[in-house]
Amino acid sequence: MKLHAASADDTRDIGRRLAGHVRAGDLIMLAGPLGAGKTTFVQGLADGLGVSGRVTSPTFVISHVHRGNPDLVHVDAYRLDSLDDVDALDLDTSLEDSVTVVEWGRGKTDSLSADRLEIDIERPIGSQVGDNPDDLMEDLPRTIILRATGPRSSAIIEALSS
Repeated sequence: MKLHAASADDTRDIGRRLAGHVRAGDLIMLAGPLGAGKTTFVQGLADGLGVSGRVTSPTFVISHVHRGNPDLVHVDAYRLDSLDDVDALDLDTSLEDSVTVVEWGRGKTDSLSADRLEIDIERPIGSQVGDNPDDLMEDLPRTIILRATGPRSSAIIEALSS
């Protein structure tokens, strides 16, 4: 499934819409270049799950647990180098009780669940941006691609598309 977000607000709105279809035990993997809007997407998801408080990138702390209905575990696996690093987070202990979102997790945290929702966020880069190709702060349109790896994640996409 491909969705288009014209702005950061649209990216948050897509996250909010997704929140209405996820439940505890769901694993979401987010991928995209720096500045693509991964954390912006999670902010919308968190809002839709009733999380109070600020949702920021967990780049330096690796993981945040946000209380909501259900709880949201937000992980940034960018700095994780090995399976031991991933195991040290004990994500498998909270997986069944939370919606778990892992940024930069592909190839690192896939073993947490065979059924996961993989989301790629694409943004214009290079000459597509115009005069300032290195400006990550531009609020440019994004393409959000959702892929299912099993029956549960397929059901989420089907519900989101209806």
